[in-house]
Amino acid sequence: MPTHSLDEAMITELTETSGVPGYEDRVRTLVQDAFDESVDRVRTDAMGNVVGTIDGSGDHEVAVAAHMDEIGFMVSHIESDEDGSGFLELDPLGGWDPRVLKAQRVTVHTEDGDLPGVIGSPPPHTMDAEEREATPDVDDVYIDLGLPAEDVEDRVAVGDLVTMDQSTETVGELLTGKAMDDRICLYAMLQTAAAIEDPDATIHFCATVQEEVGLRGARALGVDVDPDLAIAMDVTVANDVPEFDEGEHVTRLGDGTAIKLKDGSVITSPKVHRRFKSIAEDEEIDYQLEVLPAGGTDTAGFQHTHGAKPVGALSIPNRYMHTVTEAVHRDDVAATVDLLTAFLEREDGTVDYTL
Repeated sequence: MPTHSLDEAMITELTETSGVPGYEDRVRTLVQDAFDESVDRVRTDAMGNVVGTIDGSGDHEVAVAAHMDEIGFMVSHIESDEDGSGFLELDPLGGWDPRVLKAQRVTVHTEDGDLPGVIGSPPPHTMDAEEREATPDVDDVYIDLGLPAEDVEDRVAVGDLVTMDQSTETVGELLTGKAMDDRICLYAMLQTAAAIEDPDATIHFCATVQEEVGLRGARALGVDVDPDLAIAMDVTVANDVPEFDEGEHVTRLGDGTAIKLKDGSVITSPKVHRRFKSIAEDEEIDYQLEVLPAGGTDTAGFQHTHGAKPVGALSIPNRYMHTVTEAVHRDDVAATVDLLTAFLEREDGTVDYTL
């Protein structure tokens, strides 16, 4: 059984707080507040990455990264219809599946405050057969604020941000809501930082920005932070539902933290993932191995032309990724905190990860 006890109030606050790529301000404040209680020093950079550092007793340095941003939208155009109502057209920030967007509630973040809205969806009995069978497209999405066009134009500007409006709920053994990607790993990282005391290694806990639009924050941070070892944390696909064959599951909820072997952006260092596996077995922490066919993570941000770094990654299995009902298993979250903590407490620079 996992030893970490989940702080569900903190998970709820992190997941329900809004922060799209490039505009992670509200989440960044939560991270900074948490770091103030657990690390020796905190700094931010020009992109908005936050680094909380715990100083170690030796020269060995480790970076741990989890991203703060969630997928969302930016207002690209304000449209008026013939009745004088105002609607918002959108540009996506991150990879949306348009099938899940219709009839969702949203929040539009304006300079003067937040406005509630809905993504419109015509009733099916008013559509012809061709319209009902058409493949949805993100470009077809629009927001109805329930306001006259002149009010919309007064209160909303091109460039305002939009996030999904969804609460975080407990469903059986699962926690479900929006932005589990990647706030649940951000939670695990912050909880690990709070648990670490007097490490041998200096540990840089990095809350990164703009992961959902191309790992941009981590790539910049990977130049600025120069660790001997880098560990990324992100959710991963759990297709353990009826419409998928077992070989397509990638991971399964409840089977433990996922030790990444590869994804679309990185092949993790063999000596790193083998050490994760060894420690998990020694500590009797449930784990599974992750081979993700596509998709990238911040792990790749620390492998670049400025220098080769050994890298590893821990992932939390996540059903229904990039929807408003992303779902993770509470035991997988706890196992991730347990394994990351155990791993970092053993890092003293004596393990050679080079090949």
